[in-house]
Amino acid sequence: MKFNISKAKVIKDSQNQNQSQNQNQQHKKPYKSRNQQKKHFADKFAFANNEHFQSLQGSQNLQHNEDSRRLPAMLNIAVKAAVAAGNLINKAANQLQYIDLQIEKKNQNDFVTIVDKLAEKTIIDIIRKYYPSHNILAEESGEILGVDSENEKSEKSEKAEKSEKSEKNNNSDEAANYQWIIDPLDGTTNFIHGLPNYAVSIAIRKDETTIFAVVFDPNNNELFTATKGAGAFLNNRRIRVGKATHLSRSLIGTGFPYRDFSNLEQYLNIFRNLCKTSAGLRRPGAATLDLCNVACGRTDGFFEFGLKPWDIAAGSLIVAEAGGLVGDFFGNEDYLFKGDIIAANPKIFHELIQIISKNI
Repeated sequence: MKFNISKAKVIKDSQNQNQSQNQNQQHKKPYKSRNQQKKHFADKFAFANNEHFQSLQGSQNLQHNEDSRRLPAMLNIAVKAAVAAGNLINKAANQLQYIDLQIEKKNQNDFVTIVDKLAEKTIIDIIRKYYPSHNILAEESGEILGVDSENEKSEKSEKAEKSEKSEKNNNSDEAANYQWIIDPLDGTTNFIHGLPNYAVSIAIRKDETTIFAVVFDPNNNELFTATKGAGAFLNNRRIRVGKATHLSRSLIGTGFPYRDFSNLEQYLNIFRNLCKTSAGLRRPGAATLDLCNVACGRTDGFFEFGLKPWDIAAGSLIVAEAGGLVGDFFGNEDYLFKGDIIAANPKIFHELIQIISKNI
């Protein structure tokens, strides 16, 4: 009996060893070169992009369609698009060493990758599926007219303008008043370097007023949303700006000049002043998330020179709906296309204006 047990153990150990060797052989890299390896993962990544709603690995599932709040239909589609793009970005980030990012330089210190383009295409495809008549302003693609707007622009004549008064055309005119402003990957430089601070930003404007906003942070699985007049939320939880009452106790976010250095000396003067008068300054590198940090009280204020509409359209509404104030360096409301922005809780906002405006 002892002999049989021992013999059985030897046979089992031998089988386990053979199985282990087979597994090791299966896990050996089947690539003849690193270029083949990169191509394999790039192809795998491209196919994976079609699956919009896989949960992020190692984090809580974010099911936008199971939101406990009943989201307006248009905001719901914006959330769907942002999460789809965020999941795509997250997959790419997890395979960063294998993917050829195809980095292009648009301007000084201003880069775009294949991931930016794929994320933007994902968003636009979803918008086009549900709202083909709406106009789009996207960081990489620029201005895209809605389907009806394009037809009207290329085909309408004076005669058509007078005769076409059907209900369908009236609906098209109304749809033309909607514009989606998209930043598919705010914080591209961070993404390229594997620094986990970037986000997807989508704003929806009607008649030149931002009415919905979505910012999705795929690294932390945080979804910021806002509806004009109905508040701002982080993953279903209502958020408010911080309660700091003095600049000396406030943490301020900022963005360094990186593309246009014409205001560098002015910025350094402001930076020097705020270093002495605030509780500290932070520069994470993604304006969209900087604004969301103000909205949920992680920082008390934010300022930056020369941003683009897609950098701030969504974040500025989220701040405003969280009880904050947003304006240009003099407190005016024309910051969206001007690009110079201050956002803060009401008590800190005016102190920031005083310091910044006297240095520009």
